[in-house]
Formats: sequence, structure tokens, C-alpha cells
Amino acid sequence: MIPRLLTEPGAFRVFWAGQTISLLGDQVTLIAVPLVAVQLLHAGPSAMGYLTAAGWLPYLLFALHAGAWVDRRRRRRRVMIAADLGRALVLASVAAAYALGALTLAQLFVVAILAGTLSVFFNVSTSALFVSMVPRESYPQGYSLLNGSRAFAFVSGPALGGFLVQVFSGPVALLVDAASFLLSAFSMTRIGPQEPPPAPRAPGQILAGARFIVDSPIMRASLAATATINLFNFAFSALYVLYAVRDLHLQAGTIGLILGSTGVGGLLGSLISSRLSRLIGVGRAFLLGSLLFPLPLLLVPLAGGPPWLVLAFLFAAEFGCGLGVMILDISIGTIFAALIPDRLRARVSGAYTVINYGVRPVGAVLGGVLGAVIGVRQALFVAAVGAILGFLWLLPSPLPRMRELPETAA
Repeated sequence: MIPRLLTEPGAFRVFWAGQTISLLGDQVTLIAVPLVAVQLLHAGPSAMGYLTAAGWLPYLLFALHAGAWVDRRRRRRRVMIAADLGRALVLASVAAAYALGALTLAQLFVVAILAGTLSVFFNVSTSALFVSMVPRESYPQGYSLLNGSRAFAFVSGPALGGFLVQVFSGPVALLVDAASFLLSAFSMTRIGPQEPPPAPRAPGQILAGARFIVDSPIMRASLAATATINLFNFAFSALYVLYAVRDLHLQAGTIGLILGSTGVGGLLGSLISSRLSRLIGVGRAFLLGSLLFPLPLLLVPLAGGPPWLVLAFLFAAEFGCGLGVMILDISIGTIFAALIPDRLRARVSGAYTVINYGVRPVGAVLGGVLGAVIGVRQALFVAAVGAILGFLWLLPSPLPRMRELPETAA
């Protein structure tokens, strides 16, 4: 059955189509950048940690101010178009430098920082644009569709990225993501939804989103849990490709196929998330996703023995993580869409992002340091256990008792 949001005329289906293509390109980049660093530029554990951190550092530095700035804009859509065009140009520069024989690790760091900065502005604008295209009663369906596209990208993107890197090169693979950003920008030029009015200028605007989070027990607990999970998950991610290449001796194409199994679990998660929320309650679905997402990570450092067994462990880990993260993301996205007032959406998103994304570069550096000090495999164990413990923040909050979507906060 085709979802109603895709059969009725409206801006959402055009936006959804553009984001589906862009998310696919993002997954190509996710595998292409670390493979460029490891295979072409011979990066070690510490450098891999710093490179991963560079892409997420702008969220820590700029998200709070970006949220306040975007909330005062009448046309958030134009901000998102400009961010897409900028990201396409930045990624294309890697292929250009490679063609000229001038690609360096320093350039990869600069590219990661610039692309991350543009992503900050794109992401804090998304929530306001989403609610202008989707009615409240369709929030779960809308987030399921967007996250279903993300799951599809998880399936196809890493496999495509690994194939492109192995057959052509990492810089050529990055051109695919650059093209996807151009298509995303084009899709947003074809829509014109009625966006929420801009917030008036007033003292304390920058911190208004942070105050909302502090005052809301739902937001506080959610932020503590997701930030903890992300801190350790990115310590894990910073070392994953290095561990797969140097310790498990896997080829780029194989790594891409393994990472693609995340999307298989994600597709299943996107299909069952709404039904699961109705069955056990939207708050408990979020709690369940927060546990299921990091738990399978333990299988990666446990992988050993004959090659078929190693691959079985890695595929199972990625499938389980994809299932859990999709349940987590859809349930939390639906809760926040219902809870946050229109006039605060970008500022709350920015303030939330400062912590939730800001811990990611810290986690990546932590992973690199742990890998260098105690060994890559041991560091993966530490990171997996730390991420699993993140769900404990949710237990004393209202979320385990929340069955229906909350009312919009005053």
C-alpha cells in the first residue's frame, strides 16, 4: 500500500524524493572518506579519530547560533538550498585535487569541517520545513518515510561506495555525493510550502532553545541518552574501517556490503516503528530503540575464527544496529515534532544538536586515543559498552510511561 503522503498532491513527496537521493550519496561518502584516508593517505588511528571529529565539530561550534539565525528567517528552504549547493562544491574539490595529484590529509580535514558547517544550517532548518508540509496526524508516517529512505540509503549507499572506491577511487565516489546534493537542491526549488512565521527579535533568543530543553523532562532525558550513545558510537565508528581493513583484512567492496546490511535492519525498523509505537507506546519504543541500537556493536570486536564466521558476526551487528537506530530515530522525531512549538523549532534543534552532535567529535577523538593506547579491538569493546549504558538516562523520565504523542508545549 502506497502511503497517503506520497499519493496526495503536496510538497512533501518532492522533498522526500530529493532527500532519498541525497541520503544515498551521504552513505557513499561515509565509506569513501575514511577509505581515502586509509588507502591513499595512509592515516593511522589518531588521524582517523581527528578526521571523524572534524566533520562533527561544526555542530558543537555553530548549531546554537545557527538555530537562532534560522528561526528568524522567513524562507528556511532557501537556506537549505544554499547548504546543498555548498556541500556539492566542497566534495567536488576532493576529486579535483586528486586529479591534479595534490590531495592531502589536510584538505580532507578542511572538507570535513566545511561540509559539516553547511550541514548544521541544513539540519536545523529541516524541522520547520517538515511541519509546514506534513499535518500533525501524519507526523509518524512522514518520519517513517524519511527514515525509510535513510534505511534504503544504508542498504545501497555503502555497497555502492565500496564498489566505486574499489573499481575507480575514493575521490570519484565523492562526486556521487556531490551530484546527490545538486539533485536535493533542485527538488527544493520545485516546492513552496507555507513555512512557519519567523520568530521576532528579542533578548535571549540564542538560549531560548536551550532553556526549553532544560525545562522539559522529556527533552532532558532524551538528550542525555542520545548524547551518551553518540559519544561512544562515534568512538566506535572512528575505528571501524581501520579495524576491518588492518585487523580483519577485508576489501573495500566487502566492507561496503557489510555496512549496507545496516539498511536492511533499518528498512525493517522503518516498517514496524509506527506499529510498535501503537502497540507498546511511543515512549517505550524510543526506550527500546535506544537499547537495540548499540547492543549489537559488541559483535564486531567479538568477530573471529574462519572468514565466514567473521562475516556473519559483522553482518548481524550492522543489521541489529540498523533496526535499533530506526526505531529510535522515528519515535524521537515524532515526539519532538509534536512537543516543540513552531516558533522554537530551529532553536531547540540547534541547542539539542550542540550536545547531541557536539559529543560526536569528542567521541571520535576518544576512539582514536583509545585505539592508539589500548589497541583497536579493546577500544571497540569499551565504546560498545559505553553506548549500551546510554538508555539508563530514560528510565526515570516520563518516556517509559508515554503511550500517545505529547501535547505541544506552551
